[in-house]
Amino acid sequence: MRSSTILSLVIAFVLAAAAVFGMRAYLSDQKARLLAMNGVKAEERTLVVAAKPMRFGDRIRSENLRAIPWPSNETPTGSFVSIDLVVGNDAQPRYAMAAIDPGEPVLSSKITGAGERATLSAALDQGMKAVSIRVNDVLGVAGFVRPSDRVDVLLTRVVRGPAGNDQTFVDVLLQGVKVLAVDQTADERKDEPSVVKTVTFEVTTDEAQRLTLGSSIGTLSLALRNVASSSVEQTRPITVADLGGGAMATELGKDLEKMLPEPEKQVQIVEQKVEPVLPVEPKWVTVGVWNTTKREEHRVGLVQ
Repeated sequence: MRSSTILSLVIAFVLAAAAVFGMRAYLSDQKARLLAMNGVKAEERTLVVAAKPMRFGDRIRSENLRAIPWPSNETPTGSFVSIDLVVGNDAQPRYAMAAIDPGEPVLSSKITGAGERATLSAALDQGMKAVSIRVNDVLGVAGFVRPSDRVDVLLTRVVRGPAGNDQTFVDVLLQGVKVLAVDQTADERKDEPSVVKTVTFEVTTDEAQRLTLGSSIGTLSLALRNVASSSVEQTRPITVADLGGGAMATELGKDLEKMLPEPEKQVQIVEQKVEPVLPVEPKWVTVGVWNTTKREEHRVGLVQ
C-alpha cells in the first residue's frame, strides 16, 4: 500500500473523530440552552456517605459524613441526600447501629432514629428476641465466632432409658442462628479472635424457649457456618453407638478393598490332616547290678 493512501486514511479517521466529538459538544450546548430558555434547571442529586469509619455506638456527626454527586435517579433504599437529615439536632442525636466504612452510603437501617439510644434492642428485627448462652474456649469455637456470623447450636444431653441405663445424645438444636454480640462486643468489623464467656443470638420466641430449656438440661456448643451457607440440613441425634472411624475411615476401607486381590486370584489354603508321631519302641533295656562297692549296668535285649 502506498504511503499516500495510508496518510489519507489517517487523516480521514482524525476528521471523523473530530466531527463526532464536535457534534456531541454542540448537542449538549443546545440542550442546556433549551433548558435555560424554559426555566428548567438540571437537578443535582447527592448521596450521603461516611467520611470516617464509624462503629457500633458511635454518634453520627457532620464531620464524619460527606455528600457526593449521584448521577442516577435510583438511590439505595434508606439512603440520605443531605447531611442535615442524617445528623438531626443536638437534642435528638443519632448513633451507628452497625459498622460503616469510609465511602459507604449511610442507610437508615444502620443508624438509630432521632433521639434513640444505640442499644442492642434497637438492632433487633421486628418480632425477634435476643438470648445469651454461656460458652467457653472450646464450645465457642475458640473465639472465632464474631457478631453477624451464622452458627448452629448443638445440645449434648444424657437421657435415661426404660431399662435404667443412661444414653448420651447430641442434637442439632438450631441452625443458621445470627450472632448479635459476643460478650459486650457488637462490632461486626472486629475480626480478632478472643475467648468469650457469653454469646448473644437473634432468635424467635420459639427458638428462645429451646435455647433456655437446652441450657438447663444439657451442654450447648456452637458450630460456625460458612458465610454463604443458608440451607437447612437434615440431621438426626448422634449417640455413643455412632462413634466410629467416621467418613475418612470408610473411604480408607474402600481403598483397602480395591487393593485386595480378586477372589479367584486369592491363594487357597487346604487344611491337611497330620498324623501324630508315635515314639519309637526301644529294643533293649538297661539293668543296673550292685557288686559289693560298685554298680554295673548291663543291656538286656527285649523279645520282639
